[in-house]
Formats: sequence, structure tokens, C-alpha cells
Amino acid sequence: MIKKILSVLFAGVFFLSPAGCLAAKEAVSDGKTLFENTCGKCHSIDRPKAKKKTKSEWETTVLRMKKNGATLTDAEARLIIDYLANTYKK
Repeated sequence: MIKKILSVLFAGVFFLSPAGCLAAKEAVSDGKTLFENTCGKCHSIDRPKAKKKTKSEWETTVLRMKKNGATLTDAEARLIIDYLANTYKK
């Protein structure tokens, strides 16, 4: 019984720790998927897809979204910026 309790406690601590969150987080390495999954959480992705911007303009937009609460690492933001700049360029 004690072994079972300890194993449940260990699993809970592991999955609530940063290491556990990283282990449980799905690794996405392409900008398109990151864009659709991350940006689509808060708003329709149709609006940004209808825009044509320079890379600098996309960078301003993505960094503004990050500042407004989009949960992105710097590397993920860079992937999205590169994807948008190459796909929806001015």
C-alpha cells in the first residue's frame, strides 16, 4: 500500500514539475503547425492568413501576440515568423 502511495506521489510531482511538463509537451518543429495550434487557441487563423506582410511586420505581430499572452518560446516564435513571412509575404 505504501509503495502504491509513493508511486502516485512521485508521478504527481514529476508531471507537475517543469521536467514533467516538458516531457509531456508535444514537440512541434514546423511553423505551420505551431501557427495553427498556438494562434488558433485565441482567434481564427483566417484573419492572419488573409494578410500580406514583410518579415519585419510579421515579427512585430507575433511578438505583440506573445506579449499579449501567447505561450511561445523565442524559438517557437521564430518558427512562426519564418513560416508567415515565407507563406504570406508582401
